Amino acid sequence: MTSIIIRRTLGSVVAVGLAATGALASAGIANAEVGTGNIAASSVSAQATQNFGLTTTEAKVIQGKVLKKYGYTSPKFPGTIDGKLGTNSWKAFQVYLKNDYGYAGKIDGDPGENTIKALQRLLRHKVGAKLTIDGDAGPKTQAAFKKYATKLSKP
Repeated sequence: MTSIIIRRTLGSVVAVGLAATGALASAGIANAEVGTGNIAASSVSAQATQNFGLTTTEAKVIQGKVLKKYGYTSPKFPGTIDGKLGTNSWKAFQVYLKNDYGYAGKIDGDPGENTIKALQRLLRHKVGAKLTIDGDAGPKTQAAFKKYATKLSKP
């Protein structure tokens, strides 16, 4: 009986803690059975959007003028020009970065450190940004990304 109470209490604490930190949703966990200690993983996960400081309009420019050339909106990386740089947008971006800017990672749509480093190399080349290639999408990288989108939007 004591082990059941401990398991239920522990399960409740873990589920509440995960929910409070957002880890429950971001990890794609859809169902926590509070009281049983069971947390069931779901195959449905929320698609993260990583615009790195771009407005919706600026992200649409990136999607339409760059990513479309690398498979975005095609059956390979289906998506719409919606101004949300989600998984399929970043997969297409990774293909672009792999071709010309030294991205050597998986085409997985995760704009992690290696993707950001390649993006920083692109921004140095395309807009003359004086960036440290550190994989951190901080304020300087975001400002350069905005400058790149603005440059692309001009005829």
